[in-house]
Amino acid sequence: MIRNFSRGFTLIELLIVIAVIAILATIAYPTYIGIQERAKVTKDLNNLRQIGIGTQLYMNDNDGALFSTATSWMSQLNPKYLPSWNVFQSPFDIRPASETVATAPVSYGINNGPSNNVVGSSADKISKPSIFILFAPAQASGTAVSFQGTGGFPTLPGVTVLGIGGTTPPQATSTPGGNATGGTHSSRQKINALFADLHLENMTWSVFANNANSSSDPSAAQRWSPQ
Repeated sequence: MIRNFSRGFTLIELLIVIAVIAILATIAYPTYIGIQERAKVTKDLNNLRQIGIGTQLYMNDNDGALFSTATSWMSQLNPKYLPSWNVFQSPFDIRPASETVATAPVSYGINNGPSNNVVGSSADKISKPSIFILFAPAQASGTAVSFQGTGGFPTLPGVTVLGIGGTTPPQATSTPGGNATGGTHSSRQKINALFADLHLENMTWSVFANNANSSSDPSAAQRWSPQ
């Protein structure tokens, strides 16, 4: 009589299989995280692109004016030019999404400060539109990427971001939020930005946040000042 025996894994073989799986997972995990981050970077760029298109449509209807000073720039784009508040939320912003104006997360700010006041003026005021940053992520201060802007932010002209430079490390101030000390991705070394001519760039944080001209960065001031 012939008997067929099926042999199971020995403990050593099982441990080897588990070890191989663990090694493969260790190799694959950084790749997965990298793919996930690249997808977020692409979505972030797409959001900025849509904000830029909405802004261009607004200017076409308003004789080239960069918004009115009567209300926030966000509410002037939504809902006529950008029907969903979701466009204003960066994929790096982990707050719950909302279509209610008061609570809708707004992760992007317009480059408007005490000395440049582009909101309420003509886009012709910007002397170098290919260099001047118009919109960028408006982060809060802290070691982690975070945002505080909302659709109902009461202070005009709305959520803003402005390079302040002259610090170590370089910073960019956001309202609301304070001083951000790093980018949104690539270990906080990079950040996306939309320029006044509506082209997009994935910039290094050190270049983005600097507003002091130097021999190595002769256009730094023009990134943050329209003149």
